[in-house]
Amino acid sequence: MGRDDANRASTDGGRAFSPGDGHRDERDTEPAATAEAVRPDGDIDRVIGDCGVYEQGRRRPGRVPLDQAGTVARRTDGFVWIGLQQPTAEDIAVVAAEFSLPSLAVEDAVKAHQRPKLEVYDEVVFVVLKPVRYIDHEEVVEVSEIAVFVGPRFVVTVRHGESTMLARVRAELDRGPSDLLALGPTAVLYRAADLVVDGYEQTIEYINDDVDSIEEEVFTDDEGDHARRIYDLKREVAEFRRAVLPLGTPLHRLANGEVPGIDKAAAPFFRDVHDHVLRAADAIEAHDRLLSDVLQADMSRLGVRQSQIALRQNEVAARQNEDMRKISSWAAIALVPTAVAGIYGMNFEHMPELRWQYGYFAVLGVIVTVCVALYLLFRRNGWL
Repeated sequence: MGRDDANRASTDGGRAFSPGDGHRDERDTEPAATAEAVRPDGDIDRVIGDCGVYEQGRRRPGRVPLDQAGTVARRTDGFVWIGLQQPTAEDIAVVAAEFSLPSLAVEDAVKAHQRPKLEVYDEVVFVVLKPVRYIDHEEVVEVSEIAVFVGPRFVVTVRHGESTMLARVRAELDRGPSDLLALGPTAVLYRAADLVVDGYEQTIEYINDDVDSIEEEVFTDDEGDHARRIYDLKREVAEFRRAVLPLGTPLHRLANGEVPGIDKAAAPFFRDVHDHVLRAADAIEAHDRLLSDVLQADMSRLGVRQSQIALRQNEVAARQNEDMRKISSWAAIALVPTAVAGIYGMNFEHMPELRWQYGYFAVLGVIVTVCVALYLLFRRNGWL
């Protein structure tokens, strides 16, 4: 992706992405929980992925107990990072009380299903990212959600859904001395956003392959109906768009150094991520328009094929009508001698011309005359 390797631990992309549309809401910033809400650490261990301290460019060995995390964060020159996985309101209340997290941001982090955004509450920056993963064999965009609380000496992340993005960020920071850690808690937010956007670009590549496959099928002699597949992929692209487009505004604010509590030295890094988000957004819009055009072309092709079938059916019906006219004409002609023969075959004793010596020849002459007249009539009318 052409980014500064000296300030990145890894450029290997995943399939996670984030969008964020952010502005500061006029919300109450009262802390989310009080001491009464705090429960014993053992009750929350099941949702804590990790809790570590990062100092002087490296991670301190071991894991910090939750009840000591707030004290350690206030005393360290580095920062504490706590990762929560799909916590309940009661779970996150323990962490919120420890770090005085804003109540409305905590509520958003628990409920999930938020738009990507960035909000500032006094000294705490709250960011929602939307990692995505493309399941290629199902052509489905799977969207998860990550809430990030960035404080002066701490980072709290809350993950909903399946995503390895935070684990990859932690693995990068845990590997040893890194200039990136000089940015403090901002380093976690930057790498998270960076890997999320890397994931967007990978997903775009997968979708691009599927769009090319659909185009090839539609514009060949394939007789299949592709409308359902195109529609399903358009729906997944729309889901993808909702994860990507809102991220532009928060990254723009971060790139311009407009966010309090975020190290301004990270602005060039966020600027690079912002540029890639804009390119991803453009690619998504292009895919959506292309799928719309392909869907219209497929429907037109289907309409033409149906018209051709209807035309062939009409031709068959016309031939059948013509055959029926011929059959009916010959049947009408054959009816004349049949009717006359039937009448004179009744064997009654007293019948007209029955004793006349020329009666037989006269009846034959009438039959022939009528049959010829019918033939000429039907021939003139195009039935024969």
